[in-house]
Amino acid sequence: MNAVLDLLRTLHLSSGIFLDCEFTAPWCVTATPIGPDDVGLLMAPLPAHVIAYHYVTQGSLLLKVDQRDPFRIKAGEIVLFPSNNAHRLGSDLTVEAVDAAALVAPPQNGELARIEHGGGGERTHILCGFLGADAPCDPVLEILPDVLRLEVQQGAAVDWIESTLRYAAQEMTSWHAGSHAMLARLAECLFVEAIRRYLDSLPPSQGTWLAGLGDPVVGRALALLHARKHQAWTVEDLAAEAGLSRSAFADRFTRLMGEPPMHYLAKQRLRSAAERLRTTHEPVAQIAFESGYGSESAFTRAFKRQLGVPPSYWRAQRGGSSDPTLGSRGFE
Repeated sequence: MNAVLDLLRTLHLSSGIFLDCEFTAPWCVTATPIGPDDVGLLMAPLPAHVIAYHYVTQGSLLLKVDQRDPFRIKAGEIVLFPSNNAHRLGSDLTVEAVDAAALVAPPQNGELARIEHGGGGERTHILCGFLGADAPCDPVLEILPDVLRLEVQQGAAVDWIESTLRYAAQEMTSWHAGSHAMLARLAECLFVEAIRRYLDSLPPSQGTWLAGLGDPVVGRALALLHARKHQAWTVEDLAAEAGLSRSAFADRFTRLMGEPPMHYLAKQRLRSAAERLRTTHEPVAQIAFESGYGSESAFTRAFKRQLGVPPSYWRAQRGGSSDPTLGSRGFE
């Protein structure tokens, strides 16, 4: 679990933008994926990934994602969309769906943006928002399901979450100093709790990337790799730490993680390098060398292959230094 927590800390969640929705039956709306361009004026620099969520505070709704069967979300549940999928929700999914974005009334007098829609019947109340994650190619996000459900306990916990979300939303609309930092911590707490419960619900034999986290040998290797990413690790070093032969360790790691240990380490180093590009003015050449690459050109090729753009462009997109003297190379 240490490896998961380490990865979650590198997500760097930014604040959600909250929306207050009141629906009355019958109703049905569609929610399209939220893109970074949609939040550009409210989140700077733009997040690399967006995670949408809904918190149902009263009533219930049916939710349908892609072609899968719909399922019911009831009051006291938070539903998150790690893949930011389009989805349909309503009291009756056979009712003609309306685009939710077209229903949003802009905020007035410091209140939240609001949706009021429906036929006047049973009431469902939802607090909606999204989180920005600036971790590229994050393995946690990649292995999560399209939908995560977090059912909070009845009683004080429900009241605490709703009141905290409302307070956070008010802070956001009033732009108080520190609002974004407070929202980010709240978003992180809720998201981490949802992931933790999801991981706890999986059987021990789960045959995915997650299986490595629960394995005593591979789990220890992951903890070491994440704690000391820039150490000049070899497969022999990790095998010795695990108390196995080189071949036995490599086979076990590859079987559980789906890739060899050095491939996994290379990806994590690129993630760390991307974070340094975003948050520092360090020269690209320095970051390349300290990430284990013998030359800036080799680092640039690996970075572009993994993230789709060169390091200098990644830095410029996310508000880092774009000074060409700091190793800018542009598109290849």
